[in-house]
Amino acid sequence: MTMKRTSINRRNFMKAGAAGAAMLAAPGILRAQTPPAIKIGILQPVTGAFSMDGGFGRTGAELGIAKVNAMGGIKALGGAKFEMVFADARSNPEAAVQEVEQLNAQGVAAIVGGFASPVCLAASQAASRYNLPYIVDVGVTDQIIQRGLKNTFRFSPGFSLCTKAAIENLIKINDAAGKPAKTIVLVHEDGLFGSGLAKMMATELPKHGFEILDSIAHPTPARDMSNVALRIRSLKPDLIIPSSYYGETVLLMRTLQQQRVRSKGVFSVLNGAASNLRFVREFPEAAENIMDCNHWHDPRKPQALELRKQVEAAGKGWNYNIAINYSDILLLADAIERAGSVAHDAVIAALASSTFEGHIMPYGPTKFVDGQNTGAAPVMTQVQKGDIKVIFPEEFSDAKANYPLKA
Repeated sequence: MTMKRTSINRRNFMKAGAAGAAMLAAPGILRAQTPPAIKIGILQPVTGAFSMDGGFGRTGAELGIAKVNAMGGIKALGGAKFEMVFADARSNPEAAVQEVEQLNAQGVAAIVGGFASPVCLAASQAASRYNLPYIVDVGVTDQIIQRGLKNTFRFSPGFSLCTKAAIENLIKINDAAGKPAKTIVLVHEDGLFGSGLAKMMATELPKHGFEILDSIAHPTPARDMSNVALRIRSLKPDLIIPSSYYGETVLLMRTLQQQRVRSKGVFSVLNGAASNLRFVREFPEAAENIMDCNHWHDPRKPQALELRKQVEAAGKGWNYNIAINYSDILLLADAIERAGSVAHDAVIAALASSTFEGHIMPYGPTKFVDGQNTGAAPVMTQVQKGDIKVIFPEEFSDAKANYPLKA
């Protein structure tokens, strides 16, 4: 009987020893565990009218997330990695709001993207109900950052900044060439973007000696630009300034080429095609020499050139949406790293105080004032020999302007 109790006690002792050893090892095991992933909501319109741009934005976000994770994740949170939770905005504001609701329900730390101004307006407003940090990638309307939403940050330049820069750049380029252009025809889509831009151009450019011969509106989508081209031919302007989306600009430029309408330059602003390599490669003659004041990567940054090479090696097209969304993800990672938290208030405060410089855009250090990055500015690009080059300002340029053209 005694022998039996002794045997049982010995076994219990051995079990207790093993349990004690496991308990002693537990802190080490806990430390070795992988921290939970940080869910990042990526909202892009990958179906509908803006699907091409939404696809570019998604690619940029994917590459940015891969970069953050390859660098070791968020060190302040134990190396936590980013996990993308993708939502299709379906190119309309109502769908974007529905997707924001879903992203919030899935516990994302922030949302990046939107592309189109109406989508960004609706999505950021919906996100504000949950105090959910929202980084706008492209949406240019100034209403986005004029509503006092503390959760909303636009990393890229907006409408007012771009238009002001475009006017200044046009004057400088025209002056440097001996002021060859004096007359202008504006061609614009009849929505919020095109009409607003044309109105501002028609107001500001005459103050600097330019004469606006006409402002021609067209619908989106437009099926034919023959009458627009004939009107431009009859007016014989020195400059044509189109403010349209991709399909309409391509149609306009091809029609001008077919009808042999010439000018001293085509100077666009935030154009859907002029800074798009798809247009350049599919219709090289129609695209050649078109200028644009728009978003673009910094061609003097090795990281930007390496990313473009990586994208093109994968058989994908390159566009500014990729560079912006890639940079937005790095900006967000920097904010979460400094916040040491994914709590909404902490991330918003970190974004608001950002001085981030690790982007691949032709910007200075990030500085948000009322949600707008005042360190951001557009550049002047021009299609030259089948590629898009930065021609102004000089500190970011990789080519000289080919201007004026032989009219």
